[in-house]
Amino acid sequence: QVQLVESGGGLVQAGGSLRLSCAASGNIFSISNAMGWYRQTPGKQRELVATITSGVSRNYADSVKGRFTISRDNIKKTVDLQMNSLTPEDTAVYYCNAKRYLLPQWDYWGQGTQVTVSS
Repeated sequence: QVQLVESGGGLVQAGGSLRLSCAASGNIFSISNAMGWYRQTPGKQRELVATITSGVSRNYADSVKGRFTISRDNIKKTVDLQMNSLTPEDTAVYYCNAKRYLLPQWDYWGQGTQVTVSS
């Protein structure tokens, strides 16, 4: 059974930092083409925050560039999101994602972790 388990969410004041971590089970981490973080607020579509490929190419949403950093640990099979200079607009449920574009294709999601930034 595929599992993506997020941790590290919580409540933080504006200007503060949080670090999210996603642990992937089985071979999902090593053979996914990209791992990433997305976020969603009530009434809005889920949006990309940051992705990192197996080749360690990173992509960020414009709204988080310079503040968030995505990284991966191939030994621990984890993908982390370091979030600095948080603002109330960063408040959302953050989801870990694993995608594989080659056959067999997949698109797996974690259960989500709440991040709340108070002003």
